[in-house]
Amino acid sequence: MLNQNLKTAIVHDWFTTYAGSERCVESFTNIWNDADIFSLVDFLDERDRKIILKGKSATTSFVQNLPLASKYHRYYFPLFPLAIEQFDLSSYDLVISSSHAFAKGALTNSNQLHICYCYTPVRYAWDLTNQYFNTKSLIGRIQKLILLPVLHNIRTWDVASSNRVDYFIAISNYIARRIKKIYRRDAEVIYPPVDTAKFRCESKKEDFYLTASRFVPYKKIDLIAEAFSKMPDKKLVIIGEGTDEDKIKAKCNKNVKMINYKKVDDLAEYMKRARAFVFAAEEDFGISVIEALSCGTPVIALNKGGTAETIIDGKYGIHFSEQTTEDIVNAVSRFEKSEKTFDPQMLSDYAKRFDRSIFEEKIRAFIINKCDEFFKK
Repeated sequence: MLNQNLKTAIVHDWFTTYAGSERCVESFTNIWNDADIFSLVDFLDERDRKIILKGKSATTSFVQNLPLASKYHRYYFPLFPLAIEQFDLSSYDLVISSSHAFAKGALTNSNQLHICYCYTPVRYAWDLTNQYFNTKSLIGRIQKLILLPVLHNIRTWDVASSNRVDYFIAISNYIARRIKKIYRRDAEVIYPPVDTAKFRCESKKEDFYLTASRFVPYKKIDLIAEAFSKMPDKKLVIIGEGTDEDKIKAKCNKNVKMINYKKVDDLAEYMKRARAFVFAAEEDFGISVIEALSCGTPVIALNKGGTAETIIDGKYGIHFSEQTTEDIVNAVSRFEKSEKTFDPQMLSDYAKRFDRSIFEEKIRAFIINKCDEFFKK
């Protein structure tokens, strides 16, 4: 049984919004409510702070006080390895890092147990580097030329800092394979939490498709918009916000409607009513996909990444093989031919396998077990 007197620290990359990784931190603070929190920056509003950190503020790095950091903190990413190493964690017994980039690089000693819940090795430093640069423009080519040496240094640090972790937990088998490929480390797989109770099943569907995401390059929302613009008889609703907004708008026809996420009171209402949820990203896991299933809504998804694990073709949705408009169009056609075979209640029941309560039970058991092993040595 875990010694309740273990002093615990939770290290997270950055707190700016309530997104997928922050949902995991929410569970960590549910379990370890006395833990101290560390993060490169903390710009949460009070509502999100109450949910994620139970009203606490994180101890932050020097990046918090740099000019315009509240809006442009990511532009300081070459400084993040140095910043994460500045935290003094020497007084803690257990360090839990919540990392999709730099948190796992926190410095610990041989008397401390460091467990990393890893969302992915740094996306833009490894296999997705080219997707983050618009090399069709002169500015994009210049940015790539300037940043490639920086990214080389980030990759070197990323591999070296992986040795600071005693145990990795991956959010999917897909990410476990990436951890093995890049860090040469094994990882336990525990799927992230989904609040399925907030996404109740609805059997009556309306005549529109839905996608919802941050508007960033690897999410491929522009590809979905372009595909539906080639199917003018089908309606698509896109919910989100981000840097790719203008690029997505340029691909939209009259049958495609874009809605800023801030103007949506309840995303679940759209998910409940949609014929299907469309997802084209090669995602680490894809929480929104499970939320859609919880609403009884089938998913049309790429057969790569996390959705290759969670969506069984013909049972919980339809797969397409490549990130092309043609593949999406064909997948929608396949879906409509088999639409009546998808049972909303069966989809919703399946989604409950990923409920937050199950995540917390598994993550607690894993960490308690490793603490028992480590501190009995």
